[in-house]
Amino acid sequence: MSQLKLQHCSSSCAQTSSCKIQPMMHGRQPDPISAQQQENLINLGNSDQKKRNCCAGDRFIPMIKKKFNILSETKAPAQDIASSQAALEMLYKQQILDQEPVMEPENGSLKFVNQNNFQYKNEHLHYIDSIDPKNYNSPLVDHKYFALPETMSSYYGKYIRKIPKVPFKVLDAPQLQDDFYLNLIDWSNQNTLSVALSNCVYLWNAQSSKVTKLLDLSNDIVTSVGWSLRGPFLGVGTNNGEVQIWDACKLQKVRTYKSHVARVGTLCFAENMLSSGSRDKSILQRDLRQKEDFFFKQTAHKQEVCGLKWSPDSQLLASGGNDNKLYIWSASQHDKPIFKFTEHQAAVKAIAWSPHQHGLLASGGGTADKTIRFWNALEGKLLSKEDTGSQVCNLMFSKMENELISTHGYSQHQIILWKCNGMKRIATLVGHTSRVLYLAMSPDGYTIVTGAGDETLRFWNIYPQSLGESYSNKCQLVPQNISIR
Repeated sequence: MSQLKLQHCSSSCAQTSSCKIQPMMHGRQPDPISAQQQENLINLGNSDQKKRNCCAGDRFIPMIKKKFNILSETKAPAQDIASSQAALEMLYKQQILDQEPVMEPENGSLKFVNQNNFQYKNEHLHYIDSIDPKNYNSPLVDHKYFALPETMSSYYGKYIRKIPKVPFKVLDAPQLQDDFYLNLIDWSNQNTLSVALSNCVYLWNAQSSKVTKLLDLSNDIVTSVGWSLRGPFLGVGTNNGEVQIWDACKLQKVRTYKSHVARVGTLCFAENMLSSGSRDKSILQRDLRQKEDFFFKQTAHKQEVCGLKWSPDSQLLASGGNDNKLYIWSASQHDKPIFKFTEHQAAVKAIAWSPHQHGLLASGGGTADKTIRFWNALEGKLLSKEDTGSQVCNLMFSKMENELISTHGYSQHQIILWKCNGMKRIATLVGHTSRVLYLAMSPDGYTIVTGAGDETLRFWNIYPQSLGESYSNKCQLVPQNISIR
């Protein structure tokens, strides 16, 4: 096997905003619903999800007695205006000119006045004297003009966020398959990266950079890998339809399931369950504590199942297929999906549940779709969509903040970090020369790794080490010469 080539880069820091599922507001005229939405509502009524839609009472709109007035520009002290101009100049240098701004605030803090023309008329006008945790979230801070949540963070210190544009480590991954429907890398909670190369699976320890060969299938090819939520167990799907469970600590196979009749392209663990999706159009649910091969078979998809993701609470399962369909299954109702979404115009492989907002689901479509859609999976409603301009291969929510990471194929081969609120691009990372088909995140959430048809794995620092003092103790990927043998 080839040696692993390394590249290094410096890191910076990060802060973002949040995305929210807007609740249904009572008292509005209901919009006409389609037959598909009616079917979703009926399915929801037949499941235990209806308990989550109860909402008591109507909106309470208080009477506002304060008077509004337009502030006069002459009321702002001259020194505050000067500080505001200095802040704008600092943001211009960092965002437009890509330079490190020079801060020269008085008394060690940046002073500026709220530039918004509309303000409550009180007895005394209060201006923001400095950026600190007490007044950072104050309604007086004009985020529209200063964009403080994106450029400064009083929580992590006075610095400007700057995400590295190049990976800090690049590993050769010979024979990494260029297949959109497969899932060949995953990062465990024990800080071990699993990589499937043709008929072999390798384990890479992120702390020691030690590489271990877990298995070698002589007459088969590995088509998917997936780690259990806890413990050292790795699920391995094969081209012949087998699902194998391996103990990564003991480097031995624990069990083999042989119920699929075609390749297994996706695996997903819940608490004590393992779900597998196959080209035979079925999803098999297994209880790892039982001796039976599987306890339920789901056959809603009409083509290959290429995406599976359990929600963080292990109550809802999202499945995507080459039939352009997205289904939501309940853990307590296996016979049929509670919701069926048909809006995507291409295969749905990219699926991600938000760890920050209960019931928020993101899905991405293939080459003919190129769209990321956000769903309220508790009510079966489309919240918003974003045309990305290229094939969506993977989606993953950040563990640190309400941000979304997407990787793309035809034709831009890029990684995009999104601010969920408004889907504004925070950073676009390029480097792969082929479709970015695979994505995984370190257990601490600071680092992501991407794999592509160019047979390389690239490691990116989304959140720099300075965000946490203990980062180096959690997951320090120290560049050094290593190789897979």
